[in-house]
Amino acid sequence: MDRNTERYLRHETHFERWPLNGHITRPIKNVIVIPCIREYPGLFKTLDDIANAHEAESSVVIVVINNRQNVSTEDLFENKETLGELQKWDHEKLNVCWVDASSVGNELPNQEGVGMARKIGLDWALKLLAERNQLQSPLVNLDGDTRVEKTYLKAINEFFENEKRWGAVIACAHQIHGPKQQRAATLCYEFSMRCYADYLAWANSPYGYHSIGSAMACTGYAYTAISGMNRRLAGEDFYFLQQLTKTGKVERLSGTTVYPSNRISRRTPFGTGQRIERFLINQQEEYELYAPEIFSVIKNWMNTVNSNPRLNSVDLLKIANRIEPLLKDFLLDIDFEKKWSVFRSQNKKESGIIKQFHQWFDGLRTLRLVHYLRDNAWENKPMFEAIKTFIHQNDLIPVVDVSGRIEEDLHSQELLLQQLRSIYERRSQPKKQAKH
Repeated sequence: MDRNTERYLRHETHFERWPLNGHITRPIKNVIVIPCIREYPGLFKTLDDIANAHEAESSVVIVVINNRQNVSTEDLFENKETLGELQKWDHEKLNVCWVDASSVGNELPNQEGVGMARKIGLDWALKLLAERNQLQSPLVNLDGDTRVEKTYLKAINEFFENEKRWGAVIACAHQIHGPKQQRAATLCYEFSMRCYADYLAWANSPYGYHSIGSAMACTGYAYTAISGMNRRLAGEDFYFLQQLTKTGKVERLSGTTVYPSNRISRRTPFGTGQRIERFLINQQEEYELYAPEIFSVIKNWMNTVNSNPRLNSVDLLKIANRIEPLLKDFLLDIDFEKKWSVFRSQNKKESGIIKQFHQWFDGLRTLRLVHYLRDNAWENKPMFEAIKTFIHQNDLIPVVDVSGRIEEDLHSQELLLQQLRSIYERRSQPKKQAKH
C-alpha cells in the first residue's frame, strides 16, 4: 500500500460509523459504488443489469442506502425496503455489499448529501482494493436508477488494464420515456449537456467531458491523489472530475453506455432531475445554448497557450486581444499576468508550464469565461441553430432539417440527438497510430 493511500484510509474515512455489510467470495477487478435513496424497487433492476453483464463475477457493488435525519416518511420506508431486499440478495449472482446510512442512528448529518454518500462507498471500495494490493483497479460510480449494458464491466476492465489510465467518463444516454413533455424535457437537457461538453472538447480544453455522477471512474491511486470524493450536496461529480483532470488525465471510455433516469428529482439543487422539473414548470427559456462563437474564442486561446508556452504574459495578452478583446479583459481580471509568470518561473520544461496553466485555468474558470463572453458579447442562441453550427464544425450535415423550430417534433429531435451521440463516440475512439 502506498503512503497516500495509507494516510487517507487512516485519517479521512468514517469506517467505524458506517460499517460495510455483506460478503465478498471471489477475486475482484473493480468496485462499483451506488448511493441510494428511495430507489426501491428500481435499484434491483440496475443490480440485475450488472449481474447479467460480461465479467460480473469479478465485480463488487457497494450500495450506500442513505438519508438525513430530517427525511420524509416515504424516503425512510423505501430505504427500509431496500435494506431488507439487499439482505436477501443472491451473492452467487453478483457480489453485493451495502452500507446502512439510513436507519435511526445511522443517518447522514443534515448538512450532508450525495457527495458524502458517494464518499462513504468509495472509501470502502478503496479499502477493498488496498487490502488486495490492487490500487490500479477502478473505482466506478453509478446511480440506483441508471441502467447498464452487458458490455459495461468488460469495457471498464479493459480500459483500466492499461497502467497509464487515471480517470474516465463513460458514454451516457438518458432514458427517454414518459409523457410527451417529460420526453421533451429530457431531450432538451441532454442537448444542453452534450453540446457544452463536446464544444469544450472541440475547443481542445482538457475539461471537455460531461459531468454525470453515474458515468465516471478512476483508479485507486487517482482517488487518493485527489484526497477522495468531496462532500458537496450537488455538483460533486463536476468537482471530482475536475480534480482528477488536474492530477492526471480524464479520458472518454468507449465500448459501453450507461442510461441515467429522466425522472423528476428535488434531492439536489441542480442536475438532471432539477433540469427536468424546471423545463416542465416553464421557469425559463430552455431551448437555448451558448453561442458557438464563444467556443471559437476558447479554442483559439487553448491553441495559443499550448503552442506558445515560452512567450511572456505581455505577448500572450496581445494575442488574446487579437482573438477577442473581451478575452484579454477577462484574463486581466483573473490576474493572468502574475499567474503566468509563476508558471514559467517554476517549470523548466514547456510541458510543465502547460500542465500548470490547465490546472489553474480549470473547468470552473472556463465556465466563468463562457458566462463572461455570453454576458458581454454573444447572447445565447436558439438551440437548434447552435447545434447546426456544431455539427457543421464536425464536417457533418444535420440528419434532420433544423432551419425552423422543431421543439414539437420529438422524433426529429431524437434523430438529431443520435447524431450528437455518434460524434461523442467518434471522439472517444482511440486514435490510430500513423504508419511509418
